[in-house]
Amino acid sequence: MILSPRQGSESCRDNLPNRTSMKLQIQHLSKTYSNGIQALKNIDLTIGNGLFGLLGPNGAGKSTLMRTIATLQEPDTGSVHLDELNVLTKKHEVRKLLGYLPQEFGTYKNISAEEMLNHIAILKGITDKKVRRALTHRLLDQTNLFGVRNKKLGSYSGGMKQRFGVAQALLGNPKILIVDEPTAGLDPAERKRFLNMLSELGEQIIVILSTHIVDDVEEICSNMSIIDKGVVKYTGRPLDALETLRGRVWKKTVTKMEESQFDETYRILSSRLADGMIEIHVFSDNNPGVFEKTKPVLEDVYFAAIKNYLPFEA
Repeated sequence: MILSPRQGSESCRDNLPNRTSMKLQIQHLSKTYSNGIQALKNIDLTIGNGLFGLLGPNGAGKSTLMRTIATLQEPDTGSVHLDELNVLTKKHEVRKLLGYLPQEFGTYKNISAEEMLNHIAILKGITDKKVRRALTHRLLDQTNLFGVRNKKLGSYSGGMKQRFGVAQALLGNPKILIVDEPTAGLDPAERKRFLNMLSELGEQIIVILSTHIVDDVEEICSNMSIIDKGVVKYTGRPLDALETLRGRVWKKTVTKMEESQFDETYRILSSRLADGMIEIHVFSDNNPGVFEKTKPVLEDVYFAAIKNYLPFEA
């Protein structure tokens, strides 16, 4: 739980807008860039209230999909609806309901967080000074930045800047919040704090977390999709995906030299270096040799989907 630095015991949940159930419907979405790269290939997704993880490697098409939902670029084919609202043709109306934190966003280094947030609120048409002040203070509370509101943004840590990014994205009480690779580069404490904040926001609205970090999705997302090379490989609950792999993941500790030999013979899901040795996870319906059965983790699901070891339903 994130506590307000000003009020101590007040959760950020108390500052959220009233829960309004909405649904984002994506159908047959495709996008090919002028260089011939097909970023999205016939994407179908239905996303409701809660925290939804979009998991995939760099270059998988995640950012293209996020920018399309955020009305920043056009697909070649397909449709996107937020309830009955056509996202592709009613951009102005959609933007009133949308908060977006892109992977890269800029701020003025020599201005304080409160001043910057106040300026953005003016640009968004919030003209009443008292209303604007109350709103900016609420959002700074909500993102655990109230105590450092007068510090210049250039002095903020990476996690603080990301939380400020969420604060500006929440101006106007959006019904859908999109965050693209938000925890990359954060230290463990900042990452945990940021994910806790997203988790609480997901109790009220649609939050889409786009990331290549499996642990981010495993910790807080109740639903997810795995995407690779523009194709949705899996959509569903992480727990259901783990159940599909139960009894089909085996582990063995090998040397670096042995790893390449095993890679030629077995369907390796992942490998981890520990104490100079490598623990490999192998996908197989039966014990493929001198292996030990192990409990699958979401990283195993991720690689099973990416490597097409399992016919996950998209």
